[in-house]
Amino acid sequence: MTSLLLRGRTLTFLRWPDAIDDTAAFRYVEDGGLLIDNGKIVAAGAYADVAAKAVPGTRTVDHRPHLILPGFIDCHAHFPQMQVIASYGAELLEWLNKYTFPEETKFENAQHGRRIARLFLDELIRHGTTSVVAYCSVHKQSAEDFFAESHARDMLNVAGKVMMDRNAPPALTDTPKSGYDDTKALIAEWHGKGRQHVAVTPRFAITSSPAQMEMAGTLMREHPDLHMQTHLSENHAEIAFTCELYPEATDYTDVYARYGLLGPKALFGHSIHLSEREADALSDSGSVAVFCPTSNLFLGSGLFDYQRYRRREKPIRIAAATDVGGGTNYSMLRTMDEGYKVIALNGEKLNPFQSFWQLTRGNAEALSLVDRIGTLDAGTDADIVVLDARATPAMRLRMETVASLAEELFLLQTLGDDRAVREVYVSGKPAKSDLPAA
Repeated sequence: MTSLLLRGRTLTFLRWPDAIDDTAAFRYVEDGGLLIDNGKIVAAGAYADVAAKAVPGTRTVDHRPHLILPGFIDCHAHFPQMQVIASYGAELLEWLNKYTFPEETKFENAQHGRRIARLFLDELIRHGTTSVVAYCSVHKQSAEDFFAESHARDMLNVAGKVMMDRNAPPALTDTPKSGYDDTKALIAEWHGKGRQHVAVTPRFAITSSPAQMEMAGTLMREHPDLHMQTHLSENHAEIAFTCELYPEATDYTDVYARYGLLGPKALFGHSIHLSEREADALSDSGSVAVFCPTSNLFLGSGLFDYQRYRRREKPIRIAAATDVGGGTNYSMLRTMDEGYKVIALNGEKLNPFQSFWQLTRGNAEALSLVDRIGTLDAGTDADIVVLDARATPAMRLRMETVASLAEELFLLQTLGDDRAVREVYVSGKPAKSDLPAA
């Protein structure tokens, strides 16, 4: 592979920015360079210094005056729900029965699954997302379709076949044994193949029997390096129903704890209505609460208390995500714009450096993958996004008065969408410019 040298204004985070003037939390280079070889960043810093390390024949791409950042990471999305996004008028449990479950029955068909997987990953790349944690349908075939498409693009993605053996239509249920067997087969075929990661995926406690939850726990004991993803405390009716189904559990979080499903690679979508005991349980186990603001607002589920979870005596690890199709946009910029508003409604603020930390390094840390993605550090995978803060007439007008990097980032977050994403690199290869016309 020919080496590639990118030039532009580079921004990468070193840690959580404590305040808007915490410049030690990030590395910003006005005239920066990234040297890429064999899908990896091999050098980063001032352009002149990096260019001096390039071998003859290295191709240079000049992205000035645009910003170059690590590719965005989406920590919770449902790829089978592309054709139910923007469906009207339902809360969580009705949403599942009225829209989601009928749509997911289509995914036994491999042709349909591969088509939607292709379009889903196209859409993510169009919006600057280079890694996603995805739920497939209950069908093993849907996960095979997703991984085949992801592998063909050399993307680093995490995904799993949903395990669901009750409280769903018969066409969408497996059994404790088949859910276990299908997931084991996917692990054998796909986990560690290229950049693919398989996640154990019980949809949520309502749709998994105690026997199936036990099988999910068995999978995690057998494969402790895997991620586990599920849903937790999204909606008051969901919480009440879960507690009816598991009367022996102290609370909703305790259901998962009883089956060994808490831990540093456990991702709990939503986690809005947590008691202090539940918050302590997530914190003590190193589990991750996944903030899905557009979905939480759209379905009327509630306001995730981001800053309280971070500041409490026992802080909770947090990721952020679109939750498409309950979520209403594929863009992580739009997601954090809505996240800013959710946090403001809780009486707090999230400054733009904190938002972009979350989209990149923060989500990578939440996935325990920061050694691979989420930064522009030498030695990491070359997943990169190039952002244009003058992408639309309204943005160009506002940029006439922008006087700082913080203001530019906040503009991108507030007004930006796929049009602000000029290029995306996946494993060092241009990906957005190769997409079919939108």
